[in-house]
Amino acid sequence: MMTMKKVADHIYSTLHIDPEAYSERVSPNRIQSFGYALAGILHMLRYAKNVRLQMLATLIVFGFAYWLELSTVEWSIIILVIALNGFAEFVNAALEATINMIGSEYHPMAQVAKDVAAGSVLLMTLTAAVIGLLFMGPPLWEKIF
Repeated sequence: MMTMKKVADHIYSTLHIDPEAYSERVSPNRIQSFGYALAGILHMLRYAKNVRLQMLATLIVFGFAYWLELSTVEWSIIILVIALNGFAEFVNAALEATINMIGSEYHPMAQVAKDVAAGSVLLMTLTAAVIGLLFMGPPLWEKIF
């Protein structure tokens, strides 16, 4: 059991770890930081097939949302859910890359980490689909029938 002193010591220790001491590439300014982030997004667009499919699905959803004249709140929630789905996909890819970099030998916990990360993407995708149907299903039904 952790005592309050151990917790406090751990917090103190973490707060005094300088990331620059452990990294070869720490961006010296915000422009370079933006460039690194842009490189990550472009990498995902180039190499992650699921991200390209998600972008296509996003364009289709936006087209339907516009056609169905969704409210500002509905648009906001749909955009947020799409962004969270993309976030899950990006974190999944980062975790997989890190695990692949650490070692090429099979390890059951590496498999668990990768599967759980992929599961989070699937969970978010299913959640996005349900929310999309809740917002767009009724007005789509009205326009078609």
